[in-house]
Amino acid sequence: MADHQGLYVLMLSIHGRICGTPELGIDADTGGQIGYVLDEIQALARDPRVSRIDLLTRRFDDPDTNPIYGTPRELLESGARIIRLPAGPAHKYLQKERLWDYLDTFVDGALQFIRSEDCIPDVIHSHYADAGYVGVRLSRLLGIPLMHTGHSLGRDKRERLIAAGRKAESIDRQFHFPRRIAAEESVLSEASVILASTRQEVDEQYGLYENAARAHFKILPPGVDLRRFSRPGRQRSSPLLSGLHRFLEAPRRPPILAIARPDERKNFQRLVEAYATDPVLREQANLVLVMGQRDRLGQLPHGAKRVIQSILHTVDDYDLYGRVALPKHHEPEDIPEYYRYAAIYKGVFVNPALTEPFGLTLLEAAASGLPVVATRHGGPQDIIRYCRNGILVDPLDIGEMQDALRQMLFDRQRWQRASRAGLLGVRRVYSWEAHARRYLAEVERILRRQRKQLRR
Repeated sequence: MADHQGLYVLMLSIHGRICGTPELGIDADTGGQIGYVLDEIQALARDPRVSRIDLLTRRFDDPDTNPIYGTPRELLESGARIIRLPAGPAHKYLQKERLWDYLDTFVDGALQFIRSEDCIPDVIHSHYADAGYVGVRLSRLLGIPLMHTGHSLGRDKRERLIAAGRKAESIDRQFHFPRRIAAEESVLSEASVILASTRQEVDEQYGLYENAARAHFKILPPGVDLRRFSRPGRQRSSPLLSGLHRFLEAPRRPPILAIARPDERKNFQRLVEAYATDPVLREQANLVLVMGQRDRLGQLPHGAKRVIQSILHTVDDYDLYGRVALPKHHEPEDIPEYYRYAAIYKGVFVNPALTEPFGLTLLEAAASGLPVVATRHGGPQDIIRYCRNGILVDPLDIGEMQDALRQMLFDRQRWQRASRAGLLGVRRVYSWEAHARRYLAEVERILRRQRKQLRR
């Protein structure tokens, strides 16, 4: 253990836009993983056993992004720090697929940072394959145990995209799957522990990897911030609802709510088609799609623009005007309000992703008393098992999705049972405080094992 009071945890999460007030949904790389990592470091920083926690991420001073991303350090309210290191073009924000050539530079910067500080980390914890690549090298060079969270896995994602009709050669070029999968295989063989959100993630997703048999896995689901996400009160009017009036002819119909970035893997197009081709859903419910942030469609990255254009074409083809809401902007505090609005009007939350490593939005919905319909591929299996607040579906089967939506929207007793069960289940099983306790117990196990090996 390093020579200091309490534990020092060094986190690595390289891609995306990371700051104390995150712009979640602003692009494809600033989504659930960013929220997860920030919530995790804040929960760990509040635990008295942790004396220090630093999160290393990429620094860039892009004139088209918030200036905060160009500052070397940011102190969070909990005492955790965000440390930004240069890697690649200094004045350009890069998508994660374009960062692979600069990860060795990030390793060098991380080594310089660690050597400049007055203490050595007890553990390194990497998030996603790019940080796993960096974490493996830092762990080897410094002799520090490595923990890793995958968030999503290349082999599984690749199979799902091919099943959805994409060409292997095309997606390998676009997403750099060969490099990503090689990094994931390496971290499986090197890390002291792989933290997974669900048993399904271990068995079915990591089970696709050659080195999975050599890895030590720990099931450690994330939590949900119960201070932000809660059941609705009695008030039925709000600025958010007023803003939806310009989209919806009957804004008090039960809403089918979906919240995710505009990424083809989130499968919003099939959700829109399911709604568009079901007369009952069209006439008795609204569809509300919160798809990140945008000013002008033409300014979005190609993939996001393609997703939104496809949805707009479907809205036009089926004349869904007045029934579908596509808000362009939201503030962080609006997201809990969307869940509460949907719960007030007896709606349903939908996560139709091709695969979902965990499904934090499902917990946010559960904490708000909102039943769910979710993909059966990935973490939602465990969430529905524990919270009993919804229905799992095949995300490629539009008919199955329609049946589940009708059941949850129009069976009042089933809706009430799912709403109550979700509220109870999320408090019983999922919280960040419980996550931090289990996390630190695993750190202590790793350090005990390391001390025993040093004595030999």
